[in-house]
Parts: sequence; C-alpha cells; structure tokens
Amino acid sequence: MHESTPRPPRRDPLPLRGRTALVTGASRRNGIGYATARRLAAYGASVYLHHHVPHDAAQPWGADPEGPGRLAADLGELLAEGAVAAHGAADLAEPEAPAHLVEAAAEALGGRLDILVANHALSGRDGPLEAVDAGMLDAHWQVNARSGVLLAQAFARHRERAAEAAGRPEDLPAGRIVFMTSGQDLRGGMPNELAYSISKGALATAVRALATALAGRRITVNAVNPGPVDTGYLTGADHAAVAALFPGGRWAEPDDPARLVAWLTTDEAAWITGEVVNSEGGFAR
Repeated sequence: MHESTPRPPRRDPLPLRGRTALVTGASRRNGIGYATARRLAAYGASVYLHHHVPHDAAQPWGADPEGPGRLAADLGELLAEGAVAAHGAADLAEPEAPAHLVEAAAEALGGRLDILVANHALSGRDGPLEAVDAGMLDAHWQVNARSGVLLAQAFARHRERAAEAAGRPEDLPAGRIVFMTSGQDLRGGMPNELAYSISKGALATAVRALATALAGRRITVNAVNPGPVDTGYLTGADHAAVAALFPGGRWAEPDDPARLVAWLTTDEAAWITGEVVNSEGGFAR
C-alpha cells in the first residue's frame, strides 16, 4: 500500500503557472478554442493558438475579421509573468501536419509542451446517408479523428524527448490531452451530418484507447462533449428552438465548456483519464 502524508487542500490561483499548452482550432473570438486558450492563459500557462483560416472562411459564419494574430496578442492581458502567447497555421488534413504543429508549438513556447487541447474540427461538406460519399467520409475522418490520434502520438513523442533531455523525467509536469467531441456517441447522433457524426464518435472511442496507451507515460487523455454552444452558427427560429431544449432556456456560451477543459489540464484532474465528460447543461436529446 502506498502511504504518504496528504498535503493540505488548497487551490492555487495559477495552477498552470510555468506550463505550456497547444490549443487547436482557436481562430475565432467567439469559439470554444479561443475561450479555452483564455482560460489556460488566466491559469498561468503559455499558450500556442493553432488556426486554419481557410476552413472558417468557407463556413457561413466566416473567418474572424480580426485575424489570429490579434487574438493571440489579446491574450497578453491575461498572461502570468513570464508566460507567452504565440500562434501558427496548419491544415490538419495533411498527414504530416500534426507532428509539425506540435514541434512548432513547443519551439515557440520555450522547447516543451505540457498540454494539448484538440478543439479543431471539419464541419460542413456533409449530408444524410443518401448523400454521403467516400470523399466526404474520408475528409471528416482525416480532420476530426485521424489528426487527433496523430497529434497525441506527436505529443507523446515530444514529451519522451523532453524527459530524456531533462535527465529527471519526474520533475516535468504530467502531460494532459483533451479532445472535443460533439455527443455523437450518445443517442441520435446527427443523421443529416453523417460523416461528421461518425468521425466525432470515433474520436470518443479513441480517447479510451489512447488513455490506456499513454497512462505509463504520465499523460492523461480525456474529452469534453460541450453540447450545443452558441458560437454563431445558428440564428433566428433555429436558434430559439435549440435554446428551448435546455432547462435553463439558454445555449451554452464558449466559456462554459472552456472551464471544464481548463480544469482537466490541472493537477486537480490527475486521477481522471479515459473519460468523455458531458458538459451540456441538461440539454434534452
């Protein structure tokens, strides 16, 4: 039996001080990725924002008019002393992009990466069963599932090298990976966006396998299902209809899931791994 004297319970106001984080899909001010980046910065972390503006530009809501550089600069008001913010582009549909992105983020943040939040996703270019084809299925698999696994692989490899360089791996903070699902492993799914739904459901399953694979490397792997979040993709009657499905009568705001994601990256969540945590505010499916 392992015995130790428990430390007095207390909450550090900067639980991520000195740690570094890569947040993918953080290119829009009203998106979950940017809300998460703000939380991580407020907790003391240095943060690297990944973006793929062409995807946003092709969507009905469009790309953020301020651009990712401005978003990264605005994190400055939240950064702890000595922390930095940086940003970079990558098309995660490309097979080599995840590994390159991990290395770019680590280099920009001082040579080490402690936290990976994979928030990016491909949406659109989809349809119901009668309309989907191999190209749609492949495109969503590449971005929504395959790239997440490759990011986790690259993250783990990077941390192995960092541990070897440190000489004392136990002195490094434990690693944290958090994915974003969309509740596609729950009942119903999204039958009119079948390729998206299947790829996100695959990611929920991958979380459990990756958690087992990386447990021996001091890396936890979890996912958050944020439910419907008001990031600007629905308006009018459709927006009101979704709001009515919440007991509180309102949509989730981007900071609602961001609070949970940020907590999962702290030491308080060290004993949680292999979980898909639903943060849906009682959403009626």
